[in-house]
Amino acid sequence: MSLTPVRPCLYTDQPDPAVGDPWPASARSTAGDVTVAGVGLAEAADRFGTPLYVLDEDEFRSRCRAYRTALPAAEVLYAAKAFLCSAVTRWAAEEGLGLDVCSEGELRLAAAAGFPPERIVLHGNAKSPAELRLARRLRVGRIVVDDLAEIPRIAALTSPTAPQRVLLRVVPGVAAGHHEAVRTGVTGQKFGLAVDDGEALDAVRRILAQPGLVLSGLHCHLGSQITTVEPYLTAVDRMAGLLAAVRDEHGLHLPELDLGGGHAVPYVPGDEALDLDEFAALVPVRLADACKRRRLDTPRLLIEPGRAIAAPAGVAVYRVLAVKHTSGGRIFAAVDGGMSDNPRPALYGARYSVRLVGRDSTAANREVDVVGRHCEAGDILVRGARLSADLRAGDLLAVPASGAYQLSMASGYNLVGRPAVAAVRDGRARLLIRRESVEDLLAREVDR
Repeated sequence: MSLTPVRPCLYTDQPDPAVGDPWPASARSTAGDVTVAGVGLAEAADRFGTPLYVLDEDEFRSRCRAYRTALPAAEVLYAAKAFLCSAVTRWAAEEGLGLDVCSEGELRLAAAAGFPPERIVLHGNAKSPAELRLARRLRVGRIVVDDLAEIPRIAALTSPTAPQRVLLRVVPGVAAGHHEAVRTGVTGQKFGLAVDDGEALDAVRRILAQPGLVLSGLHCHLGSQITTVEPYLTAVDRMAGLLAAVRDEHGLHLPELDLGGGHAVPYVPGDEALDLDEFAALVPVRLADACKRRRLDTPRLLIEPGRAIAAPAGVAVYRVLAVKHTSGGRIFAAVDGGMSDNPRPALYGARYSVRLVGRDSTAANREVDVVGRHCEAGDILVRGARLSADLRAGDLLAVPASGAYQLSMASGYNLVGRPAVAAVRDGRARLLIRRESVEDLLAREVDR
């Protein structure tokens, strides 16, 4: 099933609704406002304040179910780094997903929310001793080994009678992803061990030499915002070659292969998204064929979608603080958030769409740069947005596809507190995370 909804488009300048809608499927335009899951965004902003992140619970859950339905034989793990809170953790658990975490904080939150530890995978290229001890104490299902030094560190916490299952992260040499900074399937970046130079096979030998470690399989992650299936097919072929090399050297058929995530979603109307139906139709077949040619047992497939589940479920709502008309003809609309709650445009040049909510306007649209409130010239959320010429201070602007890699990457720049998060479902809204206040920031000060 496709993860991209097809319904009336919410942009007057983008009349074609058929491709790449970044809004939740429940979004509807009504009387100058937009409702999500039956809740008006202006109403939610008035109730909870701005900036506000609105999360459509049914959208999140339906995307979890879409992955489970499309890939019934695979293990689907929600990538917590996209966005995690207690409610999201429960939603993922209730929809039958596992959880991929990469820090002590994510692991502790998951444990506090009651997530089954055997369905948790601990990831990361620089796990601290405290994180490894916590993972062992909680009995997480798997730990991903990212470098040679981790092997004895994890092994020291185990015994033959209480072993730890591990996956080995390898670099398959496949370039994929929308930006150089997020292409993690190639050599020359910080993750994993290369296949081509023998590092990965050396790591396999070291893991198998530890009686307290059980090598469950191989792991790779190619990048982010991957729009086509071809890179995954190439990765399957190369990973199958490594699986065969392990079999030839050790007589071992590894039972699991994790292809990571990176599935693209639309951020602006017309953006390409990864076709889940195509992925589900081609990747398992390619894996089975590649293993059959090498006389291998076909391992169970694991995948780790994060953005593809969370991003389309979230909408950020900002209030305009000022509209500036420059002598050069440019118009800037400054909002009460910015790079502290969404650093992606500054980091990657990420593009977003935006629309006015909360009132009708008959004014013609003009090109406006929506900028943040922070003391950085690069704090620009949306360049060249088409917004009403009568845009003014106090107006509300909504940015869809905001559920992933925004709040999870949020900072305290300029000591601006992080926004609140509200869930919407069946016409009702409830607060998931309260706004971070100045008092919260001051509470960390010891010498006052």
